[in-house]
This record gives sequence, structure tokens and C-alpha cells, in this order.
Amino acid sequence: MHQVVAVKQQQMDGGARRAVFSPVDNRARVDAVVRRIGDAIELGLLADGEQLPGESELAGQLGVSTVTLREALMALRQQGLVTTRRGRGGGSFVSLPEVPGEERLKVRLRGWSTEELRDLGDHWAALSGTAARLAAERTEPDDLVPLRRTAEELTQAADAAARSRVYGRFHVELAAAAQSARLTREQIALQTEIGALLCLVLGDDEYREEVADRHRSVISAVQDGDRETARELAERCVQDSTARLVALRLAL
Repeated sequence: MHQVVAVKQQQMDGGARRAVFSPVDNRARVDAVVRRIGDAIELGLLADGEQLPGESELAGQLGVSTVTLREALMALRQQGLVTTRRGRGGGSFVSLPEVPGEERLKVRLRGWSTEELRDLGDHWAALSGTAARLAAERTEPDDLVPLRRTAEELTQAADAAARSRVYGRFHVELAAAAQSARLTREQIALQTEIGALLCLVLGDDEYREEVADRHRSVISAVQDGDRETARELAERCVQDSTARLVALRLAL
């Protein structure tokens, strides 16, 4: 089991993971650590069952004291996102949360007005469009490996919850390919805000294939260095998903 998790962890290594473990903001550091790691777990950037770095190492990566880190890990345990095992082979391990059922997600969607959804979609489109444009300028061939892997993983994801995590991860990795830690962290935070709601529209196999095709097109434009096409394609992908959520909200 640990070998499988280790392999998956190695496969997911890249700019997105580096952004997860970069120093947190100086203000409210416990909350910042909880939010950073919790967002990464819910998005699937950290694999279920994956062992987190040791306390000293992780505190150093995040730029916080071990006392602050321990408080954050305690909060994550209370949220069910981390489990701690004692003794030999012990440590802190990721515990991937269950995605709320469809009815609970619809209740959550009803809590958003159409104006709020459109505003969030505009913000998302701006982030992803900028990331795609910058990635086309800055990326190296190896930087596209996580994006290609995630695009193909989407075609194999069987349920809506897995699809929404993979979809969100693609946009995070796109920001990482832009070599911007700030954009990457912002994208992580945004995906955890809207990601679960995407389960409501990604259950349709035909739309899943459409999204996968769009992601492949974005990758091709980035690889070709076509900045404006990459930006336009990334924005269009986000805008379409947002429009589907707005339509569903109106139907409810």
C-alpha cells in the first residue's frame, strides 16, 4: 500500500506540490497552514494515505515553528483530513474526505446567487487564462508532463467526484506550469471553493470528454508557445463550466 502511494506521490511531484509546501503568509499562520494543506488534500494534490513530511521538515518547508505546525495538524485531524499514527512507521497521513452527496451539493449550490457564481467564474477564467498565457511563454517540455497525465486521467475517472478533483488539479498544474507560486496557490484556494460543485455537471460522460478535449487543446497551445490561443482556450473551458453551474442553479 505504502509503495503504491509513494509511486503516485512521485508521479504528482511538480510545481503544484512545491507551491503546497512553500512558506505560508506571516499572518495567522496556524490558519494559513490548515487552509494550505487542507485545500491540497481536498483537491487531491496530496494523495489519500500519503505520509506528510516529518514535523521538523514540514515546519521548515512552510516557514513556521514546530509548535505552529502541531497546532495546524491537530486542527486538520479534527477535520478528518489527517490521521496520526504512533510508533514505528508512524507519522501524519492524508485522509481524503468524502465528497458530499448530490442533494447536499445542490443545497450548497442554492446558497450561491447566479451573480456570485458568475463573479467567481470571472475570477477563475482570469486566473486560468493568465496562467495559460504565461505557461506558453515560460514552460519547458518537462513542465507539461503533469498536465498531460492529468488530462488523460480525466478520461478514465469513473465518478463525478474523481472527475471534479482531476479537473481542478489540471488548472492548478496549469498555474504551476506558468512558474508562478502565487497563481498556483490562488488556483488551489479557488478550486476548493468551487471544485465540489463541479460534481453536479461532470457526471455527464459526454461533457467529461468535451472537457478532456479542451484540456488537450490548451496543452497543445502551451506547447506551441501560442500565448493568446492558450489563454482563450483556458478561459473558454472555465466559462463553459461556470455557465453550466449557473444554468443548474436557475433550474433549482
